Amino acid sequence: MNRYPVWKYAIIVIAMLLGVIYTLPNFFGEAPAVQVSSAKATIKVDTGTLQKVEAALQAAGLSPQSVALEGSSIRARFDSTDNQLKAKDAVQKALIPDVADPHYVVALNLVSRSPEWLSALYASPMYLGLDLRGGVHFMLQVDMQAALTQRVESLTGDLRSLMREKDIRHGGITRNGQNVEIRLRDAQQLEAAKRLLSAQFPDLQAQVVAEGSEFRLIASNKPEAARRLQEQALKQNITTLHNRINELGVAEPVIQQQGLDRIVVQLPGVQDTAKAKDILGRTATLEVRMVDESAEARAAEQGGMVPFGTERYLEREGRPLIVKKQVVLTGDNLTDAQPGFDGQTQEPVVNLTLDAKGARIFKDVTRDNVGKRMAILLFEKGKGEVVTAPVIRSEIGGGRVQISGRMTTAEANDTALLLRAGSLAAPMEIIEERTIGPSLGAENIAKGFNSVTWGFLVIVAFMVIYYAMFGLFSGIALGVNLLFLVAILSMLQATLTLPGMAAMALALGMAIDSNVLINERVREELRNGVSPQAAIHAGYDRAWATILDSNITTLIAGVALLAFGSGPVRGFAVVHCIGILTSMFSAVFFSRGLVNLWYGGKKKLKSVSIGTVWRPEAGTAVKTD
Repeated sequence: MNRYPVWKYAIIVIAMLLGVIYTLPNFFGEAPAVQVSSAKATIKVDTGTLQKVEAALQAAGLSPQSVALEGSSIRARFDSTDNQLKAKDAVQKALIPDVADPHYVVALNLVSRSPEWLSALYASPMYLGLDLRGGVHFMLQVDMQAALTQRVESLTGDLRSLMREKDIRHGGITRNGQNVEIRLRDAQQLEAAKRLLSAQFPDLQAQVVAEGSEFRLIASNKPEAARRLQEQALKQNITTLHNRINELGVAEPVIQQQGLDRIVVQLPGVQDTAKAKDILGRTATLEVRMVDESAEARAAEQGGMVPFGTERYLEREGRPLIVKKQVVLTGDNLTDAQPGFDGQTQEPVVNLTLDAKGARIFKDVTRDNVGKRMAILLFEKGKGEVVTAPVIRSEIGGGRVQISGRMTTAEANDTALLLRAGSLAAPMEIIEERTIGPSLGAENIAKGFNSVTWGFLVIVAFMVIYYAMFGLFSGIALGVNLLFLVAILSMLQATLTLPGMAAMALALGMAIDSNVLINERVREELRNGVSPQAAIHAGYDRAWATILDSNITTLIAGVALLAFGSGPVRGFAVVHCIGILTSMFSAVFFSRGLVNLWYGGKKKLKSVSIGTVWRPEAGTAVKTD
């Protein structure tokens, strides 16, 4: 009656084993480390960079615990913060000879001390939020009106050029606020202009105002188009911020939208506010220029004099390239950049989409320069670098451009991201700034840990006193519930915040409710004179429906918090929902496994250790063993 089959115990053992493995990394703590990452898209961190770092540390007489290439960065771990600071200075001197033009970012970081066998199993500790680790919090206001104005300015230029091409005579095209005003001399030109707007600018809506014998055509963005433009600007700014913050070596930044025009940026572990501001507020511009392929330019690539009207820049592989000063296109003409594959060769490519003005210019330039190279440059802090320099194979019209040339899939993705989000789509302003020190974070961790620990111990003590052996089973199940909760959060690489620790403490109090229901149900069956084995069986079976109902209703509330909340509320809701699911497994499935293991093999069980069973009708109390 009260025996589990072997497969159920196998599930419990496997779950316990996984729980222990994925919880372990949280107990090894963090080691001070120096992280080296690329400061420019054209500079790659590879094994050659790793050798330079190792040589610099060896020359400085430093012995790191480990130096390894992890993803797109190098991390050197040390046993103390003193060695960490010395290592940072040594690596900076070796990798950054010109401080004004750094190719690498050398940042202080904290990394897990987990052994390699745990890392091989993808077992990593939970991230700690800003309130637990300390760091910088920014609230950024995005200037949406500037994004709309920039779009209208672009449309004004496009309209002027297209109307000239279509030979539509007008009395002037001007921008007035968020509108484009076109003055037309007669009804025939008005109809031609309206047809042009309808065919070439579907996102614009037009209004005609008669002024004597002339007309004024007022074009503005449709509400849905303006809303879409604002959403795209916000997403591009968020993507750009993600791309920039990677340079700070922050492993778990929080960058999320708040409202319609605000972005919250949280950088745990970063104390240098000035450095963070510099990274967030940086601007970048994109330019397209022709490559100078003359004999003088080839000589200049080898170190000779740069010809008049040209400049020298570096390609992705570090080779110099001579490009003309004349700018063909700028990033203002680029509306989108997406990675893809060539339809014939299946090689990775980058597909660019240009606006009307850019498409027309690009068509003319590619028609006149077939067989020549065109360089795409990114300028940042006054320094320019060549992202790619493809050969023009044929005239390219329609505003759709394909960049190819021995790129890997990863390079195509990086190039598309760089071209798409190299600069901010709309200006931003920091309207709120907070710095949380590491000492306050450590204090918050200690308080949160103490609240969970003491809450757990008091609950277990009460359960053992009140329910005896069944209380001990409930306490063990509660500990397993905490183990599973931490393991799942670690597997999901969730960011633990102070509200999350509060939810963890609350989850313990709620999880024990299920065991209280089960224990009281078993007591009720014993009061009714049912045999101990039957009372255990009935107690678990009949309590299950009540446990399921209570947990589902609580889970609905948690999902609502998760769906409609933000920031700390979402952090609380995540731990709350996971805690409910783990409690249903540990309180019912696991605790019954313990009870079955202890009592299930006893055929002539006369009593169970579940504390005092009151019999109100008889006015007596029977204490079971």
